[in-house]
Amino acid sequence: MSNSTASTFPTPSSLGVIVAALLPFALGYLLSYLFRAVNAVVAPDLVAELSLTATQLGFMTAAYLLAFSLFQIPLGILLDRFGPRRVQAALLVVAAVGAVLFALGHSATTLTIARALIGLGFAGGLMSGFKAVVLFVPEQRRGFANASVMSLGALGLVISTSPMAAAVAAYGWRAVFIGLAAVTTLVAAIVFLVVPKREATVAPQPWRDQARSIGGILRDPAFLRLAPLLGVSAGTHIAIQTLWAGPWWRDIGGLDRVGVAHELMLMAVAFFVGILATGAIADWFVRRGVSTLDVLLGFLIAFFAAQALIILDVARAPAWLLFGMLGQVAVLAFPWLSSYFGAALSGRANGAMNLCVFGMAFLSQWLIGWIIDLYPRTATGGFPLEAYRAGFGAFLALELLVLAWFLPARRRLIRAKRA
Repeated sequence: MSNSTASTFPTPSSLGVIVAALLPFALGYLLSYLFRAVNAVVAPDLVAELSLTATQLGFMTAAYLLAFSLFQIPLGILLDRFGPRRVQAALLVVAAVGAVLFALGHSATTLTIARALIGLGFAGGLMSGFKAVVLFVPEQRRGFANASVMSLGALGLVISTSPMAAAVAAYGWRAVFIGLAAVTTLVAAIVFLVVPKREATVAPQPWRDQARSIGGILRDPAFLRLAPLLGVSAGTHIAIQTLWAGPWWRDIGGLDRVGVAHELMLMAVAFFVGILATGAIADWFVRRGVSTLDVLLGFLIAFFAAQALIILDVARAPAWLLFGMLGQVAVLAFPWLSSYFGAALSGRANGAMNLCVFGMAFLSQWLIGWIIDLYPRTATGGFPLEAYRAGFGAFLALELLVLAWFLPARRRLIRAKRA
């Protein structure tokens, strides 16, 4: 474990400094999750206005995730070179521009491009916060700090459900997106003006050397074992909770827009509780000598069980709540990555992992729609349970495969120290 550079970061003693350093990034992540999930609520409006198939809806919504994932490697380099404050403020302005374009768009192509711009703008939503945690929080408390930042994303998920459905019903989805663009611009200003200046994390390196270090991260044996498990599990959760859970509750649960939004809100609340609870539980175990990776593994097994219950349509409400609660436990591995690769490479290491997560989220969100489209629509215009079972089940099978890939290396990873 290379921590030689970590000592160069002064640890602030003031709680106020830590709050000022982390809360603005948490607000950005709140917006990131709100925009990521909002299509689950406005999907009926988009489908009605543009006559979209499930595949088209999946691809349009997933364009956010594609742009988001493709920017993770450059993002890591930028965060390590310029610090999270300047990088995040600039990206949020890009997201605001994308939101305006989405509000003004009248074709599937325009809306897809707009979603991609929004995704690019929020590419640093979580990683900038994680980088700030590395700069401002002592190493042994970073797992809890990361979970605290991420919990604001859960509030964004909550806002994207019933509150967003009410706003769309009252003002229309286009006006809502204009309002979201204004809020995003405001948060960009808060990040730039409020976060304490601590930009220089390492001595400047040539861009070529920084890019070469990414290759070393991607080839690292520990990364190659861990990345598939985190990418497939977290990516599948994002794909389902931010889009396909809504149509599932409509087609299989038989709910109207208000009912769907209510169920999505319950899942979002479960997500919020789960992020805080798993972070606190992991913090408790780690301080008593249990590996973060072992805690993560236990939570992931419970998450896979929740997916199996959803696929079987057994214990419907508890299964979906457990799914929402445990879907993003992959966040627990990011402090381990930062410690393993060292603080100087933390932005690039976390960015590389986030590339895996959101690359898989893009693929699963799109391909689940493609699989669902293979089945004929029901008399009500929706899809049968078999369609969702096939789509969700394909990715649960993939999750179990990557779990089998990870398990033989678990003990070696727990003891791993990077040269």
